[in-house]
Amino acid sequence: MCKTMKQQDDIKRKPNRLLQGTLVLTIGGMVVKVIGSLNWIILSRVLGGEGIGLYQMAFPVYLLALSLSSAGIPVAISIITAEKVALQDYRGANRVFYLSLAILTATGIALSTLVYFGAEWLIEYKVIRDPRAYYALLALSPAILLVTLLSSFRGYLQGWQNMTPTAVSQIVEQLFRVGAMLLFAVWLLPRGIEYAAGGASMGAGAGAAAGLGVLLYYYWRLQRKCKQELPQEKPKLYIHEPAGSIVRRIVVLALPVSLASIMLPLVQNLDLLIVPARLEVAGYTVEQATELFGYLTGMGVPLVNLATIITAALATSIVPAVSEAKSLGDTGQIRERAVTAMRLTTIVTIPAVAGLWVLGTPIAAFVYHAPAAGEVVRVLSWGVYLLGIHQVTTGVLQGMGYTVLPVINMGIAAAAKVLLNWNLTAMPALGIQGAGWATNADFGVAALLNLYFVAKYTGFRMDLRGLWKSILAAAIMAASIDVIYQLMVRDGVGDAIATLFAICLAGIIYAAVLLMLGGLTENDVRRIPFLGLRLSRLFTKLGLLKCKSER
Repeated sequence: MCKTMKQQDDIKRKPNRLLQGTLVLTIGGMVVKVIGSLNWIILSRVLGGEGIGLYQMAFPVYLLALSLSSAGIPVAISIITAEKVALQDYRGANRVFYLSLAILTATGIALSTLVYFGAEWLIEYKVIRDPRAYYALLALSPAILLVTLLSSFRGYLQGWQNMTPTAVSQIVEQLFRVGAMLLFAVWLLPRGIEYAAGGASMGAGAGAAAGLGVLLYYYWRLQRKCKQELPQEKPKLYIHEPAGSIVRRIVVLALPVSLASIMLPLVQNLDLLIVPARLEVAGYTVEQATELFGYLTGMGVPLVNLATIITAALATSIVPAVSEAKSLGDTGQIRERAVTAMRLTTIVTIPAVAGLWVLGTPIAAFVYHAPAAGEVVRVLSWGVYLLGIHQVTTGVLQGMGYTVLPVINMGIAAAAKVLLNWNLTAMPALGIQGAGWATNADFGVAALLNLYFVAKYTGFRMDLRGLWKSILAAAIMAASIDVIYQLMVRDGVGDAIATLFAICLAGIIYAAVLLMLGGLTENDVRRIPFLGLRLSRLFTKLGLLKCKSER
């Protein structure tokens, strides 16, 4: 009877623990993104479009090397470690960690060395068009080893279902990275823009070293806890799993995640190869092409990522929620959770699209001090909704166990992007805007393919009525803030103040119009963190909400 009660307690605690870990990772990810966005605001003012372009030319090579050295393996480590811990095979868990650490150390050293000594070759053979990006490549190479080691510790600690070390290390890593980037960029700027871009790249290594220090502390604390607090039972008889078997299991588990992780830097490297070269075909000089490339990848895309913070967090949260329903064989619950996630995605991304379209140039001027980036920001605004859909549908498919499908869909979308980049960017009438539309197509194709498979396996259907209500509310919001911004500027109010006021007012207008249109239900408001219950009660009393119980 006691054993049965213990099992029941474990069942009750398990979902709470899972949700708690998801919440910790989500908050950590949001903090990291905010810090990173603020960093780009300051760094863009220091380096300008040309310096950011040099940095962005080197960074895709770093991401690709990092993906080859470690991507997917931390997930595999966490899965196998969790299995060993559940069986109380703590020696086996440590053995998995030591073996994976040895593998990742070897791959990290190999890839760091390859990037360091291959930087000159990448410049010589025009893989990187601007030779001034050489110093940024050299500065990024040591970070590959450090981040690879860091990922091994994260995977092991996550296997113990302790997500706090990952979240804390991410925040510390980002803080040190940002500080080092700005410090070295400012320090080296008098020597030339290429040295400043190299200095900014040194931040990656500094941040990784700080994050690794945090994880070493948590690892030491966990090992001490294992010796002191875990029950000291007689050693159980376990099958000694051969090293080759462990390695094979890691590879099988890591491969789909690795392919998905490699896809992003691969697409970025294709952008690096195609966009600047096709801009030159359109009539721009090498320097102008570099600056425009910086506007696209260093200014426009980060704004899109900033606008999708909520959907990225939602995608993280929905994976365990769908996995839970999948394990219970409850397809209806999977469908309901997918509907809820897609509804929230629509509500938060549609106004972001409208706001960036109307205020693209003022926001670029305010955030980056680069009003010329405004046009590409306006084009990329459409990608906010498409990327949000892609993120959430990827989470749903991964939660259901279809981890390969998002990778295939991303590959098809990348092929479409390459084709459009090649043709649209070379058109003088479009130029960098053509590359922006190609990026939107990349998000859109991947999102539509994911949606098809989500609908196929869950019976999910898009809430078109809710979508149109959000679009109408966002259109009214956009027209209102455009008029307000123009009037404020005409009356002599500074652009920065007018932009900030318009952004703050936009959210209020959108929420008010959506409430009046019946586009928000009681459950939508209740999901707002901290204030949800109070707001739902207030709006219900005022008659602004339609009650809609969960099915």
